[in-house]
Amino acid sequence: MIKFLSAIPAGYELIVGPPGPLLNLIGVTLMLNGLPNEGSERMLSICIASHNGYGAIAGVSGGHVGGVERQTSLLARWLAARGHQVSFLTWNEGGPDEEIIDGVRVIKICRQNAGHPGLRFLHPKWSGLVKAIRKADADIYYQNGGGCETGQMAIWCRLHGKPFVFSMASDADCNPDLPELRTWRERIFYKHGLRHASRRVAQTETQRQHLADNFGTDSEVIPMPAPDSEVGGAPSPDRITGRIVWIGRVCRVKRPDFLLDIATACPDLDFDVAGQVYDDEYSRSVAKRASLIPNVRMLGAVPREEIPELYRSASLLCCTSDYEGFPNTFLEAWSHGLPIVSTFDPDGLIGSRKLGRVGRNPASLISGMRELLADPAYYAETSARSREYYLSHHSMETVMPRFERMFIDLVQK
Repeated sequence: MIKFLSAIPAGYELIVGPPGPLLNLIGVTLMLNGLPNEGSERMLSICIASHNGYGAIAGVSGGHVGGVERQTSLLARWLAARGHQVSFLTWNEGGPDEEIIDGVRVIKICRQNAGHPGLRFLHPKWSGLVKAIRKADADIYYQNGGGCETGQMAIWCRLHGKPFVFSMASDADCNPDLPELRTWRERIFYKHGLRHASRRVAQTETQRQHLADNFGTDSEVIPMPAPDSEVGGAPSPDRITGRIVWIGRVCRVKRPDFLLDIATACPDLDFDVAGQVYDDEYSRSVAKRASLIPNVRMLGAVPREEIPELYRSASLLCCTSDYEGFPNTFLEAWSHGLPIVSTFDPDGLIGSRKLGRVGRNPASLISGMRELLADPAYYAETSARSREYYLSHHSMETVMPRFERMFIDLVQK
């Protein structure tokens, strides 16, 4: 009897009534309220670990909100809207230990600076993560971006027979030097997690190949998604206003100093710089220099709801990074039909599909900007291609079902 009841799928109603011919001992009738249609997918319990993701999932300022956090929060909300039970593990940045946000169960691990230096790695950080994982009690676990937590998640999932999916957040995750992981502990745990993940996801074909060459592991390429900006098609040549937008963290790897070189050489163009300025020597020097250049506006960390207006008011997005993964800013810009001038070109898309211009230094970036802005007809064609590329490859309804399908396949194996 107990075994029979435990086999009843969640979401079914159990009504006990008079004995029937088939169940003459217990008199059970199953009313299949909400039963999925024949052939539909089962609903999963999915746990997403995103330590820095609270600001992104809650829509609040503070903490760190980058591309990884944006992607994981989008995935969590989309899966929850599909009917899956989604848990989202984050640092505790205040409020209750658990919250429900847009149908997502947010479980706090601990405060990022909790515990004693030298010991906090084990407790409360690792112990807090294990406690949160257990609370989630999920069918499958997912984590984005290399770090200690990659290995920690993989170890727990391996011990408990649960599938673990790791997704690369940057080209740095498949670089043998692991430039973003500065301690031996981070590198060891990351490599362990990478080897023992049930499935690995790359953002680009380049990442997939580098991961195979440098770490001997396979991966599946799933393009990164971005929500549709609801722009009614590509903008007209009237958008050629001479305003350039740069969005990102003001840090050395993003090379905002290149942008300031460009702004100094192009006094007829205007530059909006949106991104958090950190309390370090490099960031402070960029902010100080920018304050002396009249055609540069340092906007600081712009709230998420105000970002679309930056795209709508700009002619081009400029990227000056040494390396990236597949930047959210590219997807958002293309969703607005905004061409990109960049030092980084994921899988050669900008060049091969003519979605903007690629350059290796300020001089070549300036040349690309001038070419696009000087020819309204070609600008309009590039803008239309950008919008069409986004719709065909990176819209939510194009990409998210691929993640869902992968999760379902792993659980059903």
